[in-house]
Amino acid sequence: MKKEDTVKLISAEGFEFVIDKNAAMVSQTIRNMLTSPGGFAETEHREVRFPEISTTILEKICQYFYWSLQYASGKETEFYIEPELTLELMMAANYLHT
Repeated sequence: MKKEDTVKLISAEGFEFVIDKNAAMVSQTIRNMLTSPGGFAETEHREVRFPEISTTILEKICQYFYWSLQYASGKETEFYIEPELTLELMMAANYLHT
């Protein structure tokens, strides 16, 4: 995968997730950050920091992005969410418009 086809998402603890740009675009918020005109740092560096989202939650969000792409292409599988992550995950999903 080419570097221009990837996006780096950085959690509150500084952990970096390098994911496919198409997967990241599942989030309307990330899409806006990466495609907005005006020379924003996120657009130029393909890097988005989330100082309020923990590594555990951001990892689950990245998994969801890939699951969503598969689901959209017709592959219907379950997406399991651990009960202890539910509240934080819902807040992050609300922010990311996923």
